[in-house]
Amino acid sequence: MATAVNCCLSSSLCFSLQSKLKSLSLKNNVNSSSYGFKTLSFSNSLSPNLLPKGSVSFSSVTQKPNRYSVVCEAAPTKKADSAAKRARQAEKRRIYNKAKKSEVKTRMKKVLDELDTLRKKPEAQAEEIFPIEKLIAEAYSAIDKAVKVGTLHRNTGARRKSRLARRKKAVEIHHGWYTPAPAADAA
Repeated sequence: MATAVNCCLSSSLCFSLQSKLKSLSLKNNVNSSSYGFKTLSFSNSLSPNLLPKGSVSFSSVTQKPNRYSVVCEAAPTKKADSAAKRARQAEKRRIYNKAKKSEVKTRMKKVLDELDTLRKKPEAQAEEIFPIEKLIAEAYSAIDKAVKVGTLHRNTGARRKSRLARRKKAVEIHHGWYTPAPAADAA
């Protein structure tokens, strides 16, 4: 502001502005209230008992406690760590696959144990194979389910089913319940 006053000293208008700026004071007037507030213009029309001398006393007003505002922004949520998600998924699948493989192994073991006991039995009857065939059907079902969900490869599933069928056939041949057809001569 002082530079603007210095630039305008040549004209008489600017000179009068400079004298007005010098007479301007920032000190409080004696007529205003003791707190440095001017009288309210509407307070002169009110009753003198309500607002004495047209000013408001702030001595009875208590200061409000400091309240801090909390600004919440709706930002897009942070993406989950994909490596951690993959680890969780892998662990979940590992447990699921382990259960499926365990079921397949258990069913196969039951069938193989029953076939071994039947093979060692000297006076075995042909009807004794029927409960074992039910166990074989349950084992086949477990193997097929494991292949279907991807726990076992389809070739592995086929190999395990073939293993059970070959073992059953060996027991039947051992007891004479099954005679294989003679191989055709390739001529």
